[in-house]
Parts: sequence; C-alpha cells; structure tokens
Amino acid sequence: MGSTRLPGKVLLPLGGRFELDHVVDRVQSATNIDTVVVATSTKQADDIIEWHAQQTGVEVFRGDEENVLDRMYRAAESVDADEVVRITADCPLLDPATVDEVIAQRRDTGVEYATNILERTFPRGLDVEVFTFESFNRVHEHAQDPAHLEHVTLYYRDNPDQFEFHSVTAEETFRKGSPQNRPNLRLTLDEAADYKLLRAVFDGLEYDRTPGFADAVDYIDEHGLADINTTVSQKKPK
Repeated sequence: MGSTRLPGKVLLPLGGRFELDHVVDRVQSATNIDTVVVATSTKQADDIIEWHAQQTGVEVFRGDEENVLDRMYRAAESVDADEVVRITADCPLLDPATVDEVIAQRRDTGVEYATNILERTFPRGLDVEVFTFESFNRVHEHAQDPAHLEHVTLYYRDNPDQFEFHSVTAEETFRKGSPQNRPNLRLTLDEAADYKLLRAVFDGLEYDRTPGFADAVDYIDEHGLADINTTVSQKKPK
C-alpha cells in the first residue's frame, strides 16, 4: 500500500475487482504452481492486504518493508518451498502460460535461476523469475547491499559466476502474433498513466473473471492504447 509513485495500487479497482485479485487469479491458473503466498509488509497500512487476502483464501506472510529479500525468503520458508516463483503484485495481465513456461524450462535445464527478463522480449508486466530454494538460501545468506535487499533477485544477476542461468524469450512462448517481441509495451502498474491504460482494457474487454492476455494485447493494439503510458519510466535499482 505504501507505493511512492501510486499509493494503494494493489487494491485499486479493475473490472469490478481489486488489482491484486487479478494477479492472484492468474498465478493460481498456472498449472505448475502449488501454493500462492501474498508477501506483504508488517506496516499498519498493509493490514488491509492481509485481511483481504485472507477473505479470498490466499496465504499471507508479513515481513520487513525495506528488506524485501528477507520477506520473500521467509515467505518461501513458511510453506517449505523447494522452488520459488517470484511475481510482483502489480501485474494484473500476467500470462499464466508464461509462468508455466519459465518454470518448465528451469526444471528441464536444471539451472538454479530461470527468467524472461534477462533479454527483454516480453511486454512489461509479464516478468517471471524461478529459482531453487537452495540457491535462494545462498542469496539470503550473502546479500548485504541495500539494492539487493530491496530488489530480491538482483543478487543473482549481479553475480552470474555464482549461479546457473537460463533465459526464456517470447519467441519460445508465443505463437507468431501480437505478443511477440513487445518489450516496450507496458502492462504493469506503477503510475497513473499505467492505471489509465489498464482501466481501458478491463472496462472495454468482455471476459468472465479476468481478461485473457492475448485478448488484452489485441484490444490495446486495435484501440491504439499503447501510447497512454509510454512516458512512464521503469524504476531502476539504486
């Protein structure tokens, strides 16, 4: 709830539901996921996130607001995870098939860390990172830089000699069509312009519970919505 650029963003309404509900639904739709945990802070402002998640039957873990690495590590530990999938809670159009693909490729290759963010071919808002708990335990033990504590997986990418990596690209995931090679398309929620675009999609599309990812991209293209948030810049690690 304490987002500096868009306070309370995870509980903003989208299509008659909260933004966070769409993220959770989409993660739960991934067939390779066993357990979903909402990892929020112990700040009083985040009491509402815990309450809402509990109402919808989702597990919650609360930890340090600033040390997000420790919070996520302990959340994974609390459910005895042997593999961790990191999804940020501001991606209401996350593609479940992409989540499954990154998980599957990590398992097939046997690497410690697989992701679709090493080479940017996916739209922003489809970021998936999958890593073994054993490697995450080493990250938790050695990471000390404030940027590593805030950005959770930055330690992996800053120390490529210590881990086995695998990069997943959009060409491997999507059939030829609109979602391929669209790294400049923003489907994440950081600022008001992002919300304006997402509201247009969620209000304009027809869907049952949450919009299909490819349908959302097609709708954005057909209605010329991609320019709405092109001026928003991605937050960089400090």
